[in-house]
Amino acid sequence: MTSRLAFRISAALGFVAVALGAFGAHGLEEVLRRHDRVDTWETAVLYHFVHVLMMALLAAREPFARGPWVIFLAGIVIFSGSLYVLSLTNLRWLGAITPLGGVTFLVGWGWLAVAGVKREP
Repeated sequence: MTSRLAFRISAALGFVAVALGAFGAHGLEEVLRRHDRVDTWETAVLYHFVHVLMMALLAAREPFARGPWVIFLAGIVIFSGSLYVLSLTNLRWLGAITPLGGVTFLVGWGWLAVAGVKREP
C-alpha cells in the first residue's frame, strides 16, 4: 500500500466518521434513545474520528508508517464497528468484542511510543 492510497482511505474514513456522527444525531436518534445507546454511539464516533486523524497524519509522512496505520484501521473496525452495531441492534454480546479494539488502539499508540516515526533526511 502506498502512502497516497493510505491517505485517501484515511480521508474516506474521516468522511464516514462525520457522516455517522451526523446520522446518529439526526437520523438514528430514535433508535439510539430506545436502546439507551446515544453515549455508546458518540464514543464510537469519537474514537473513530481521533484515530482516523492519526491515520491521515501517518499516511502524509514519508516514510509511511504502515504498521501503526494498519493497527489503527483494525482498531476502528473492531472498536468503533462493534459499538456502532451494538448501538443499532442492542446485541449486548458485542460489548465483549469492543475491548479487543481498545487493545488494538493501545498497540498502535505503544508502537508509536517505542518505535516513533522515522523522518527522511
